[in-house]
Amino acid sequence: MSTLLNSASPTHTFDHVEQERNEVYERIPWETLEEKKGDRQWLMFAVAGAVVLGALAYSFMSSRPGTVPVITTLSLAQATIPPAPPSVQALPPTMSSSPVVTAEADLYAVHPERMIDKVAAHAEWFVAEYLTFDSSEQGRATLTSLLPSGIPLPAAPEGTRVFVEWVRTATVEEIAPLTYRATVLARSLAATGEGAYERQAPLEVAVEIAMAEEGPQVVMPPELRPVDVGPAHQPVLAPVPDDIGATAIEQSGGSEVVGGAQSENGEWRVVLLAPGDDGVSRPVTIVVPG
Repeated sequence: MSTLLNSASPTHTFDHVEQERNEVYERIPWETLEEKKGDRQWLMFAVAGAVVLGALAYSFMSSRPGTVPVITTLSLAQATIPPAPPSVQALPPTMSSSPVVTAEADLYAVHPERMIDKVAAHAEWFVAEYLTFDSSEQGRATLTSLLPSGIPLPAAPEGTRVFVEWVRTATVEEIAPLTYRATVLARSLAATGEGAYERQAPLEVAVEIAMAEEGPQVVMPPELRPVDVGPAHQPVLAPVPDDIGATAIEQSGGSEVVGGAQSENGEWRVVLLAPGDDGVSRPVTIVVPG
């Protein structure tokens, strides 16, 4: 028994294990381990790079601003107004059937030039319908809608016909808030029975127009008066040299030189009688270089 214990002593066992370890180390292929060291190093670099990219991505995402909640009037009302009790039923919305009209405040907000344009257009329309007379039902209906309420329509003997040749607004002035006086120049042609139309003297028609919510309205029947053309301008005409006058007659086909005026650059403005396509000779001005 003692012999067996001595042969299995710890010192002998340790020496035997150490010898086997050395033999194992001698059999390890160290060159193989050295070659794989580089692959492990690249693996570490890849892992480190992935960590850095992840950190950058997290930093970028965390720095972006989040969605800011917008408080609207509806959401505020829903938050402050308590819901109706179950016994109360909400009524459906109703649509107003009344027409939309322009309020007086909206009329004041219109640009003055646009307001004047509206007044002038309405005044010209009214004067054309007011002076025209053909006994047609459509004409009577239109003038009735334009005249103030309760004002009678124009009357004339049987067979009278009036045709308006032209109308043009001369002035528009504001005489009261949203009330204007438009002065319209007009000329008409009149005939009786089977007779031919004759040109009438031009008229100056003064019309008062109020800008109401429903649109422009004539306030009173218009004022009629003859047009005051005022004194005529008197140009200073000098005798025209023969060669200048001959050139002017050649250019216009005129027959008589009245006179002319020479400008500072030497050109002549020659006045002469020249026929038109309708056969009427009228005074015209022809410019002839000096």
